[in-house]
Amino acid sequence: MKYLNKIVLSAAALMLPFAACDTETLQDYNLNPQALNEVNMNFVFNGVLLDAATNGMAGDNWYLNWRTNAGYCSYFIQHMSTTGLALNDAGDKYFDNEEGWTAPWDFWYGSMVKNMRAIFKETGPGGFEEGRRKNTVAATKVLWVLTFHRLTDFYNNIPYTEAGLGTQGLFFPKYDRQRDIYLDLLQKLEEAANEFSASNPDDGFAGTDFVYNGDLTKWRKFAYSLMLRLAMRMSNVDQATAGAWVTKAIQGGVMTSNDDNFVIPLADAPGVWVNQNGLSRAFVEGNHGRTISKTMIDFLKGTNLNDPADDDPRLFIFSEGFDGNTNPLDQEGMPNGLDQAMLDDLMGGPTIPRQTFSQINGKFLQLDEPYIIMNAAESYFLKAEALIRGIGSGISGTAQENYEQGVSHAMTMWTVHDESFEVSPAEVATYLSLNPYDPAKGLEMIYTQLWASKFINWWESWSDWRRTGYPVLVPTNYPGSASPGVIPRRLRYPIRESATNQDNLQA
Repeated sequence: MKYLNKIVLSAAALMLPFAACDTETLQDYNLNPQALNEVNMNFVFNGVLLDAATNGMAGDNWYLNWRTNAGYCSYFIQHMSTTGLALNDAGDKYFDNEEGWTAPWDFWYGSMVKNMRAIFKETGPGGFEEGRRKNTVAATKVLWVLTFHRLTDFYNNIPYTEAGLGTQGLFFPKYDRQRDIYLDLLQKLEEAANEFSASNPDDGFAGTDFVYNGDLTKWRKFAYSLMLRLAMRMSNVDQATAGAWVTKAIQGGVMTSNDDNFVIPLADAPGVWVNQNGLSRAFVEGNHGRTISKTMIDFLKGTNLNDPADDDPRLFIFSEGFDGNTNPLDQEGMPNGLDQAMLDDLMGGPTIPRQTFSQINGKFLQLDEPYIIMNAAESYFLKAEALIRGIGSGISGTAQENYEQGVSHAMTMWTVHDESFEVSPAEVATYLSLNPYDPAKGLEMIYTQLWASKFINWWESWSDWRRTGYPVLVPTNYPGSASPGVIPRRLRYPIRESATNQDNLQA
C-alpha cells in the first residue's frame, strides 16, 4: 500500500507543471507517438487471405478445422471415420457439440468479416485510403463472397447486410434471407470481376497477394468460378435465375487449369498456431482413432474390390496405407458410427484402427501444407451438370468431355502437397477407360466425383452432398445421437444468439 501511495503522489506532482499549459500543448502530451492510427489495408487483406484458410488474424487456426471441418464434416460425408467418442469427433455419431456448431460463426464473423469491413470502410468515402487499393478491394469482395456463401450454406438465414458493423454502433444485426444473400453475393462477384484492372494504381496489391501474386486474370477466374458454384447451388430452387448466372460465369471465364486453383500457401513459422496448416494442428493435437472411411476406400478401390486394375490413382494419395502396409488389395476403410466395443465385435476381436484401416496420408498434415480453397475440377463438373440439366448457355464441349476433364484435374491437382502425388495422363486415361462415363448415370457420376474431389476440404464436400444427394450415404444411428439416423443438414446457431440477439434471431 505504501508503494501505491508513492505512485499516486508522484502522479499528482507530475500533473502540476501542466496546470498553466494551453489545451493544444496538453493534447500533444496525450498523444502516443508510437500509436498505430492508420493501417495499410494491404496488410489487413493479407490477414483476410490467411483467414480464408482458417489461419491468420483469427489466431486459432486449428480450432475451426478441428471442430467443424474435421470433427464434423469429414464424418458427415464419410470421408473419415473414428471410434472416438470425444466431442472433437462429434460428427461421426452426430453428437451435439456447441464448439463444432459455432466455430465458423465465431471465427469468420469475428475476424474475416470484421477485417473486410475495415478494408471497405477505409478505402471508401472518408476513409484514410479513399479511392486507393482498387484491386485489393475487388479481391476483398471475392473473399467476402467466399466467406458469406460458406456461412449461409452452413446456417441458412444469417446476419449479412448489417454484419460486421459494430464499429458503427450496430451490435445486434438483423438476419437476412438466404435467397437475398445469394443474389447479393452474385452481384458482388460481377462487380469484383469488372473492377479488376491492370490500369488501376498498383498500390502494392501484387506484393500482398501471396495466392496469385497479383495475376488479375486468375482472380477473375476465381470470381467467375465462385459465380458458377453459387448459381448451381441455387439451381434446385430457382433454375431460371441460376441459368442466367451460369451464362455470365461462362462468358466471364472460369478455371480451366490446376494453375488457376485458389491455393493458400502456409508456413511452419513464426510459431505454433500462426500461419500453420489448421488440419495439421488438429491431427497433431489428437488423432482420436481417425481413419479413412469405408465409404471412401471402397470408392477408391473401384467396382472390383479384389482387383487393383480399376483402382482410383488417388488411393495412395489420400491414404498412406496402414501399419506399413501399402498393398492395394489389403486397404480397408473403417465403417462410420462405431465405438471401440462395436468395432471389436464387428471384427471378431480386439482391433486397433491405426493398424487395421487405411490412414490419411501424413503428407497432407505437415505444418506448412497449403490449403486448397477451390479447384478447376469443380468448374468442369458443374459445367457437365449444367449441360445435362439444360442450365445456362455458352458451355463448350459435351457433358462427357467436361466430366472427363473434371476427373483429370481432380486427380492431378495434389502435387501442391507433394511431388510424389503426381498422376500421369496415362493413369487418368486408364481409369477413365475402366470406369467409363455412362450417360444414364451422368449426374450420379458427376456428383460422386465432385464429392471425392474435395478431400480435406470436407465442409465444401458436405455442402455439395446436401444439394446433390450423391453418393448415397447410409447414416449412422449411435445411441445418444442428436440426429439419429439422419445426416445433419445444417449447423445450429450459437446459443448466445438467443440471449444477445434474440429479437432478430426470432424474426
